[in-house]
Amino acid sequence: QVQLVESGGGLVQAGGSLRLSCAASGRTFSSYAMGWFRQAPGKEREFVAAISWSGGSTYYADSVKGRFTISRDNAKNTVYLQMNSLQPEDTAVYYCAATYFPEALPDNYGYWGQGTQVTVSS
Repeated sequence: QVQLVESGGGLVQAGGSLRLSCAASGRTFSSYAMGWFRQAPGKEREFVAAISWSGGSTYYADSVKGRFTISRDNAKNTVYLQMNSLQPEDTAVYYCAATYFPEALPDNYGYWGQGTQVTVSS
């Protein structure tokens, strides 16, 4: 089992940056691929980025490619999402999640954090 806690959300102006962190408990963190998802009001949860257990492979939604970077530090049991050039359409609750193979389908992630709010003002 793994428990996930996100942090780093907040209010930022368009064009600004934020770095989200997701701290995991449990000794098996390095066994899991990790993903970031987001959900805006009235919309379905959508894939943002994923990273393999080693950090050697990363995947991004087209909407964030070139602006967001996912990374992980297995020694710290933490996965990060660096978000640059933020736009109002990036406003959402951001969730981290754990699975065995990095992918975009939220149903295939077994563990989820509680989410952190990101609001981008225009």
